[in-house]
Amino acid sequence: MLEEIIIPNTITVHLGRPDSPAENLTVDFLYYVKNVASSEIFPTWPYEALKANIWAQMSLVLNRVYTEWYRGRGYPFDITNSTAYDQAFVKGRVIYDTISEVADEVIGQFLQKPYYREPFYAEYCDGRIASCPGLKQWGTLDLANRGNSAIEIIRYYYGESMQLHDTDNVQDITPSYPGYPIRLGAQGQYVFIIQELLNGIAVNYPNIPLIYPPDAIFGSLTESAVITFQKQFNLAADGIVGPATWNQISRIYVAVRKLAELGSLGRLEGYFTGLFTGKVLRRGDVGIEVQQLQYFLSIVADAYPSIPAVQVDSRFGSGLERSIKAFQQEFGIPSDGLVGAVTWNLIYETYAALIQNA
Repeated sequence: MLEEIIIPNTITVHLGRPDSPAENLTVDFLYYVKNVASSEIFPTWPYEALKANIWAQMSLVLNRVYTEWYRGRGYPFDITNSTAYDQAFVKGRVIYDTISEVADEVIGQFLQKPYYREPFYAEYCDGRIASCPGLKQWGTLDLANRGNSAIEIIRYYYGESMQLHDTDNVQDITPSYPGYPIRLGAQGQYVFIIQELLNGIAVNYPNIPLIYPPDAIFGSLTESAVITFQKQFNLAADGIVGPATWNQISRIYVAVRKLAELGSLGRLEGYFTGLFTGKVLRRGDVGIEVQQLQYFLSIVADAYPSIPAVQVDSRFGSGLERSIKAFQQEFGIPSDGLVGAVTWNLIYETYAALIQNA
């Protein structure tokens, strides 16, 4: 999985289903977008319908690139032209002028959910022959003819919170793996990434020990988490993150967080920085946000006897709810056991002050 959203200079398309013995064709990315749009929608459609469809098409392929969906599985390509898996692409096809003009205008623009780092997996279908829970291409024609703008069409299908972003970060696609194994004693960004992803995976695989706080230092706890992960997924359990382990960590994280699905749980923006993710947490919730909340509050509870101790286990149970209510009472805010922006920010600010003064 990449660390930034890029617009690739070129993209390699497999002209068939993933495991078929088909040609791999490397083409200019802008040409790829124009080809897909010319293969899937009609050039006579209204401008707003064309734009909405191209945004969805571009977001889907950028999600494939970001998640290294095929490269991380060892395939020598970035996407297929099988509509059962990806989107249509026809070798040598004619590109329509109206579609080309819209693609030139919107290249670099993509859809993204608030607080999520990955391009949105904008699932879509034609809406006539095939049905799906996402955008319906023929439906976009009807909505545009009713006077809806492209962003209104997008939000009709994907929700009012959907955001449009753009980037001028154009570069070649390079693997996320750093090119050398990471092991006990290592420090830096790649170690932090390993810790982040393993903590996310541990929500679904609680036998993997949580690494708190994630500190970019490959210590014994990180090594233990790596070994447990390797055993869980039948890899050589040596505690070293080589290419096989790196790619498997990335693949499993993408799977458990559903990053390549319409209902993505998201790779959270500002992981472990104290940034409120916009989600109100409550009893019954499970996830990375709960992990972070528990850790911040556990440090606060150590300093305030009125707040019950907190266990970091990714699950918002009755014990955490009691600790939240005690914190809210201690700091004079409504004691409802819910963690919205006010409670979250106050917990983090208190934690940060304690750490700074330690």
